[in-house]
Amino acid sequence: MVLNLVTVITDRTNEDIMIGICGELGLSVTFTVLGHGMAKSEHLALYGLEATEKAAVLTFADEDKTKELIKSARRKLSIDIPGNGILVSVPVKSIGGGKTLAYLTNNTVPGGKSPELNVSHELIICILNQGYTDDVMAAARSAGASGGTVLHAKGTGADFARKFLGVSLASEKEILLIVAEAEDKSAIMKAITEKTGPQTPAGAISVSLPVTEVAGLRAKI
Repeated sequence: MVLNLVTVITDRTNEDIMIGICGELGLSVTFTVLGHGMAKSEHLALYGLEATEKAAVLTFADEDKTKELIKSARRKLSIDIPGNGILVSVPVKSIGGGKTLAYLTNNTVPGGKSPELNVSHELIICILNQGYTDDVMAAARSAGASGGTVLHAKGTGADFARKFLGVSLASEKEILLIVAEAEDKSAIMKAITEKTGPQTPAGAISVSLPVTEVAGLRAKI
């Protein structure tokens, strides 16, 4: 059995519905982070949409409950209709100790081998200094990214980075989430690093995670 981190990015008006779905499935750990969308203006115009405030709901689920969650999100949020949201599922590779595992799984311990990671999409997580989201998104778009979602956060470990990595990191952070096709991922991350990386005022660092399930993602235009 595989444990997944499932993330649903949707309008804030749908936040309570998504949390309710998680509760119905008995998912004991659910997080909500607020942000806003950054889709291209021409994409919004094409689909007759408006830029909206977003909520990212994150939870942990095994394979069976992940499938049930996706079905419920499609039924209750119409998540496959453009503009209603995006759902991604990422396999958890390692967990910090047995108590953490029991906490995340409500004392149900998953076992078995990790899944094969031959995936069609990846989730790029980019952490950057506050105020540089447009610059980083522009760099990502130059390599094929169509849009992203911004989350606001407060950074820690700035002293460690300054002492051991030789870079200065502002405490106020923004997190940019980009769902990209696997074939585009390397180019997008390279563009972010070269144009807005740690050597620049944006101070952007990025990692990617494999996405095993995706719903609500528009095709390339």
